[in-house]
Amino acid sequence: QVQLVESGGGLVQAGGSLRLSCAASGRTFSSYAMGWFRQAPGKAREFVAAIDTNGYNTRISDSVKGRFTISRDNVKNTVYLQMNSLKPEDTAVYYCAATTQLYCSGYGCVPYWGQGTQVTVSS
Repeated sequence: QVQLVESGGGLVQAGGSLRLSCAASGRTFSSYAMGWFRQAPGKAREFVAAIDTNGYNTRISDSVKGRFTISRDNVKNTVYLQMNSLKPEDTAVYYCAATTQLYCSGYGCVPYWGQGTQVTVSS
């Protein structure tokens, strides 16, 4: 069993930065790839970024490439999403997920989800 708790969301002006953290409980954190997904009001959930079990390989959505970075610390059981140059269209609830594979769309490959953290970017 893995429990995921996100933190670091909030209100920021366009062009600003935030760092999201996702702390995992349980001793199996390092056996899961980890991902960040987001869902804006009225929109479907979308993939943002993912990282493999040892942190050597990452995937970043084209919509945030060059602005967002994903990383993990398997000693601290935490995965991070550094978000720079934020835009109003980045406004969403951001969810952390433990995934069974690096290439995970968010459906059928996510045994554990966090509760989400709100990110609001004002223009």
